[in-house]
Amino acid sequence: MRVFDSSDIRNVALIGHGHSGKTALTSAMLFSAAATDRYLGVDEGNSVTDFDEEEIARKLSISSAIAAFPWQKTKFNVIDTPGYNIFLNDTRGALLAADSVVTVIDGVAGVEVSTEKVWQFSDEYKLPRAFFINKLDRERSNFDSAVASIHEAFGRSAVPVQLPLGSEKNFSGIIDVIRMRAYCYKPGGNGKGNETDIPTPYEEAATKAHETLVEMVAEGKDELMEEFFATGTLPCEHIISGLQEAVREGRIFPILCGCGTQNIGADALLNFLAEVFPAPLDRSPMPAIQNGTETAKKIETNGNASVFVFKTSADPFAGRLSYFKVMSGAVKDDAHLTNARSNTNERLAHIATPFGKTMQPVPELRPGDIGVVAKLKDTLTGDTLCDKPNCAVFKGVELPEPSIAYAISAKTRNDEDRLSSALQKVLEEDRSLRFYRDPMTKEFLLAGNGQQHVEIVVSRLKRRYGVEVQLHAPKIPYRETIRGQASVQGRHKKQTGGHGQFGDCWIRMEPLPRGEKFEFVNDIFGGSIPRQYIPAVEKGILEAAEHGFLAGYPVTDFKVVLYDGSYHDVDSSEMAFKLAGRKAFRAAMQQARPALLEPIMQVEVETPAEFAGDLMSDFNGRRGRISGMDLKGTMQTIRAQVPMSEMLNYQNDLISKTQGRASFHMEFDHYDFVPQPQAEKIIAAAKAAQVGVEEEE
Repeated sequence: MRVFDSSDIRNVALIGHGHSGKTALTSAMLFSAAATDRYLGVDEGNSVTDFDEEEIARKLSISSAIAAFPWQKTKFNVIDTPGYNIFLNDTRGALLAADSVVTVIDGVAGVEVSTEKVWQFSDEYKLPRAFFINKLDRERSNFDSAVASIHEAFGRSAVPVQLPLGSEKNFSGIIDVIRMRAYCYKPGGNGKGNETDIPTPYEEAATKAHETLVEMVAEGKDELMEEFFATGTLPCEHIISGLQEAVREGRIFPILCGCGTQNIGADALLNFLAEVFPAPLDRSPMPAIQNGTETAKKIETNGNASVFVFKTSADPFAGRLSYFKVMSGAVKDDAHLTNARSNTNERLAHIATPFGKTMQPVPELRPGDIGVVAKLKDTLTGDTLCDKPNCAVFKGVELPEPSIAYAISAKTRNDEDRLSSALQKVLEEDRSLRFYRDPMTKEFLLAGNGQQHVEIVVSRLKRRYGVEVQLHAPKIPYRETIRGQASVQGRHKKQTGGHGQFGDCWIRMEPLPRGEKFEFVNDIFGGSIPRQYIPAVEKGILEAAEHGFLAGYPVTDFKVVLYDGSYHDVDSSEMAFKLAGRKAFRAAMQQARPALLEPIMQVEVETPAEFAGDLMSDFNGRRGRISGMDLKGTMQTIRAQVPMSEMLNYQNDLISKTQGRASFHMEFDHYDFVPQPQAEKIIAAAKAAQVGVEEEE
C-alpha cells in the first residue's frame, strides 16, 4: 500500500450493540472498495475482521480488528469493535486510535443497551459521531422507529442525511438528503449504487428531511444563518462545509442507512466519511504527561517521531503484534524508538498496515496513521515509543477490575508446565483479565468480565497453545472468629523417660474489631514464664488458629493476652510451650463463642430502569443490603452489599432477568457473621469433607 498524507486518512471505529451488523458492514465496505474480490460475511466464517478461531466458532466479535484500505483518494483504517458487554473494554481501548465513530443501529431493535455504553466512551474521548441504521432488509425493520429510538436516547442533534428507498424485503436503495438524489442497488451486487432522481412517492419526505438538515446546519454559524434567512436554503457546498464543522464540534450527529449483508449503502457511507468526517490532525487533543505534568497533545506533523501502542495481540506464528498510532513525525520502516516506560530501545522492523490478520508492508507511516509491527521486546498496550527524551507520554485506558473469577487448574502435569507461559501471552493480549493466587484459599484464579469471557480464554489456551485446563467455582474464603471472652490454661506435660516435656500458660482471649486480624500481648510479670519461651506460645496459638476450630477455616480478629504460667528447669522447652499455646487456644475457643465469618462483596449493577425493582428484590433474596441508587437517563445504578457465596451464579441470573442488558462489577468489601442456619450447613459440610478425606487416607 502506498503512503498517504495525514489529511487523506480517516480512522473510523464501528461501534454498537452485539449483532447490530458491524462486521457485515465492514465486509461490505471492503468489497465496495475492491479491497476484497468478493463479499466475505460473518455467516460464512471468513470475514476479514472476525478471523480468530473463537470468533468464527461463536459468530461474534471478541476483540477489535482493523482493516486498512484505499477508497478513491482516501485511506481508511476501519476498526471493527466488539459489541457484547463482556468485551467492551477492548472497544474502549480501540477508540483511542479512532478519530471518529460510526454507531451501527439494528433497524429492527433500535438503540440497545451496549449502544448507549459505547456512546459514552465516544463522548468521553470527544469523538465526532454518526449513526448507520443497518439491516433495513429484515422483516419488521423500520427506519422511522430506529430514528425515534436514537432521538430518545441521544437527543435531537441526530439528523438524517439519508433516507431508505423501500422497506423490509423491498429495501433497495437510499436517498441522499444533502444532494437530493437517489441511489438504487442490486441486493448482493457489486455495492455500487446507480444514481437516479428521487421517486415521486419519496419526494415529500426527502424535501422535509432536507429542510430539517439545512436548518440544523445553519443554526451553528452566523453567516450560514444569514444566508438561510435571505434565500430560504443553502447550496450543497455550504451544507457540506457547515456539516463538517458541526460534526467535528459534536453539534450534529448524521444518520445514514443501508444493509451490510446486501451491500446497500456502503459506498455512500465511505463517500460521506471521506467528505465530512475529520482527518487525524483535526482530532481533539489526547491526554498525556510531559515532564511530569498532565497536558493534552494533538497529532503533530512536525517534530520527532512518536507512536502510541493501543492494542497488543498474540499470533502463534508472528509472535507478539503491537498495533500503534503515529502521534507525531513520520515513522519509517526499521526505525529505532525508545519505550518511555521502560527506557528500552525498540526496533520497528517491517512496519505494516493491518488488514485483519494479515499485514500489508509499508515503507513509512505519516502522523495519524495506524500501523502494526511484530516482536517488540518490552512494549505492551498503553506504551509510548519516541526518539527523543522527555516526549509526551500518552495515557491509556484505565480498565475496571474483572467482575467474576473462576478457579483454574491444569488437567495434566504436562499442561501444568506450559500453563504459565500460555497464560502470560493471553494476559498481554487481553488486559481486562487477571490471573492470581488467592492467599486465603491457595487457589489459582482466572478473573474476567463474565463466564463466557473466561470460557473463551480456556478454549483459546487449548486451540492456540495446546494447554488444557479445568474451571470450577472458587472456594469461599470463610473465616472464624469469636464473639466473647475466655480465660483458660494451656498445660502440656509428658514424661517418657529421661527429659520430659513441660509447658504451662494462662491466656485471656477477646475479640478484636473486624479487620484487625490478630494481636498478642505479653503481660508476664515476675518471670513465671522465661522470656525465651514466650514467642513459642504465640507461635503455637497462630498455628492452631490457622487450622480453625468450627470448620477448619483460619481464625481471625482476636486478641490474646499471656498473663501467667509456670515452667520446669529441666523439662521446659520451646516445643513444650508451643504445644501448651495450642491447647490454650482450643480451650479458649470452646468458651469464647466461636462464630463463622463470610466475605461480603460490594456489588454495583448498571441496568435499564425497568429492571431495577426485580434486581433489588433478587438482592434481598441473596441476603444482600441495598446501599445506594443513582438514575442516569434510562439507566439505573444499584449498589448493594451481598455475601460472596450468593454471587457465584449471579452472572447468568442477571443475563436472564434483564435480557442481557445489564452489567455488574463486584469487589471485596469486608467480612461479616454468617447467619446461624447457613453457618450450621457450612460447618456440617466441612466436617463431612474432612471425614471423607480421612477415609480415603
